[in-house]
Amino acid sequence: MNNTFLPVTMEECRARGWDAPDFVYVCGDAYVDHPSFGHAIIGRILEKAGYRVAMLCLPSWQDTTDFTRFGRPRLGFLVTAGVIDSMVNHYTVAKKRRHDDAYAPGGKGGMRPDRATVVYCNRIRQAYRDVPVLIGGVEASLRRFSHYDYWDDKVRRSVLVDSGATLLMYGMGEKSIIECANWVADGMNPAELRNIRGICYMAKTPDPQCIQLPSHEEVSTSRRKYAEAFVIQYDEQDPIRGKRMCQQQDTDRYLIQNQPSLPLTREELDAVYELPYTRRWHPMYDKDGGIPALQEVEFSIASTRGCFGSCSFCAITFHQGRIIQSRSVESIVKEGRLLTTLPNFKGYIHDVGGPTANFRQPACKHQLEHGACKNRQCLFPEPCKNMDVSHRELIDILRKLRALPKVKKVFIRSGLRYDYIMADKDHSFLRELSEHHISGQLKVAPEHVSPKVLAKMGKPGRNVYDAFCQRYANVNEKLGKKQYLIPYLMSSHPGSDLNAAVELACYLRDIGFQPDQVQDFYPTPGTLSTAMFYTGLDPRTMEPVFVARSPQEKAMQRALMQYRVPQNRPLVRKALRLCGREDLIGYGPKCLVPPEHDDRPAIRPGHGRPDAGKPARGRQSAEPRRTGRPERTERHGNPARGKHDAARRERPGQGRAQSRPQSREGRRR
Repeated sequence: MNNTFLPVTMEECRARGWDAPDFVYVCGDAYVDHPSFGHAIIGRILEKAGYRVAMLCLPSWQDTTDFTRFGRPRLGFLVTAGVIDSMVNHYTVAKKRRHDDAYAPGGKGGMRPDRATVVYCNRIRQAYRDVPVLIGGVEASLRRFSHYDYWDDKVRRSVLVDSGATLLMYGMGEKSIIECANWVADGMNPAELRNIRGICYMAKTPDPQCIQLPSHEEVSTSRRKYAEAFVIQYDEQDPIRGKRMCQQQDTDRYLIQNQPSLPLTREELDAVYELPYTRRWHPMYDKDGGIPALQEVEFSIASTRGCFGSCSFCAITFHQGRIIQSRSVESIVKEGRLLTTLPNFKGYIHDVGGPTANFRQPACKHQLEHGACKNRQCLFPEPCKNMDVSHRELIDILRKLRALPKVKKVFIRSGLRYDYIMADKDHSFLRELSEHHISGQLKVAPEHVSPKVLAKMGKPGRNVYDAFCQRYANVNEKLGKKQYLIPYLMSSHPGSDLNAAVELACYLRDIGFQPDQVQDFYPTPGTLSTAMFYTGLDPRTMEPVFVARSPQEKAMQRALMQYRVPQNRPLVRKALRLCGREDLIGYGPKCLVPPEHDDRPAIRPGHGRPDAGKPARGRQSAEPRRTGRPERTERHGNPARGKHDAARRERPGQGRAQSRPQSREGRRR
């Protein structure tokens, strides 16, 4: 097996002695043979298993020409929309079209269709009516059941129904892709499907051994039924204790979901990252300037996957699961040494992490034997007393990486759970982090300060964040460093009304910080928060949840977070009057905005530069917080935001989950 790209033309297939590939891999991203990209991992795994795989990336979908490039494959097609859901890739939370695409040549937008999985499958069916088609990746994974679609503002059927595919692989797919490939190669015996983990398939009759979910008709006409269906799916998303599920899609078709794939062992995960990747984009993109997304992760190391943080707005729980899987120290250091040999390496390892960088082992020993606890979270409302908290192995990894020849600095940029840091009785990690692994500022994600909003988010109370700020300030003072905290915050999350937004604005006033950019809640498939947004109910309790739906109210919540911007003042005044908070309009030290007749800045405390450890006023990440962009400090995951790690990459049966497709703290979160 040579360290070369997989074939992208029939001529390259023939050069390998192939008369036809076994599988044609159709992907909505450009071909980048790097382990941060799901199609690279899945392609290399199939290659190692002896299958012949040809890559068809960013095909023209207007007709079937591109889909017949390799002729009829011997076994079938593999289809993924790409690293993130194609609708999140294309549209902002305001449903405005994006003009660029970091996963396309030169960052050019518009090179994949909306709902790419469905469109690609339709073209394949037009070209080859009865060929097996296996779909996967984040788009397929998070849309595997009947789901609320924010862009259509309605409940859509499973993407398996709409695409007409043979099978759907969900979650991280290194194991399921081989089992499915073998199933196709062995003749596709329907009786064997129930034994393959991590897949969904269609049946003509319901399976009595499955948990029966409310049907598509029920969840599309009753919001309460939708909430009931979602919480069952959410609770059974566990590879140890999860049950098979069944959902009627129409009159005579039933979606069957098998249990999730078992977590990879440390040895198995190490093997995934030691496959012979070229670690480059395909040379055919050189003329366009390459693929921008690779530049974000070229010198980053994906060390873990999964997240037990369980933020409500993050799809990691629904996609990668709550059980942490991590690579060995030796494997990570080996990749670090490899990075130092690459031509463009300048001495900086940009990230070592995953959905949450400081989770290195399962939350507790119970999880590996019995699965993650049902109806309980590991960190919310407070850390579980059974949780194993340790940063010792992570410290060891970071020390060994920064000791490598040619390495000047090792950063952590994929998100840290500050509540987990606070739960660690050994405070050495925060000191190590502050001394060696950040550069001037540390980004963490309190998200909000209102107790009622934090409860819906599944985030710790403000007191935990305040305590972390103080500890961070103390550590930096002892180190003699002036380093700042940058808090990520979110507006219009379910539960957040104008009063909660005013509470957050007053908090920002008191700490002397204003974000340069604001993240509005983005309802993406597969998250608990999206279920709240659609139903107006908390599926866990069935209690009503306030949801900001009108564009004007969402705009007022955003404006309150940036109340110092002169253009926002009319909206801020309107919001304050609606809340009965006219006391915050004026010139006093507690006022947010002046009256209409005077636009002079209100008098506010904290005009000086904040102390070390406090939020830096008016300073935000130099990298814009754009959902669906390859930054590495995640939250919706879509998702996830962060510089895209393998944990959040889309691939057939594998990929990073969204809400915010890159990893902030709980990536993609």
